[in-house]
Amino acid sequence: MSQFEAIQAAYQTFTDQFQSAVICTVSQDGLPNASYAPFVMDDRKNIYIYVSGLSTHTQNLNVKPLASVLFIEDESKTQQMFARRRLSYDCTATLVNSSTATWIQTVSNFESRFGNIIQMLRDLPDFRIFQLTPTSGRFVVGFGAAYDVDANDLNKLIHVTS
Repeated sequence: MSQFEAIQAAYQTFTDQFQSAVICTVSQDGLPNASYAPFVMDDRKNIYIYVSGLSTHTQNLNVKPLASVLFIEDESKTQQMFARRRLSYDCTATLVNSSTATWIQTVSNFESRFGNIIQMLRDLPDFRIFQLTPTSGRFVVGFGAAYDVDANDLNKLIHVTS
């Protein structure tokens, strides 16, 4: 296996080690907000977050449906703090309607991953699911080892050389 093939394989499984993602949204006034949310991901790399309508990030997504999502290697596992392995996506956000098959499947995926807490969240009127659809991304595995996510095929990487 070549070095690029190994990095490509690492990209495919990188998000498997996380149960939550760092999300950044922007308010109507242009103020940034960094937060986090538990997530599930589908085969097309769509990221689903189940969030409270009372949270700042949800209010921001309602007015500006854009988010940046970050998955970053645990500090305790990194060999070099300045070169932590990380994956970021720029995404558009869409509220998933609760009467759709997508919502039903996504709630089932959340329940499989996070257990009984999801049943409680289903009963809370302010909780909703957003689909964050990546439009671009970057996978960094170390110094001088950055790879753009191919916007035409989110499963492929392109080595950044300049």
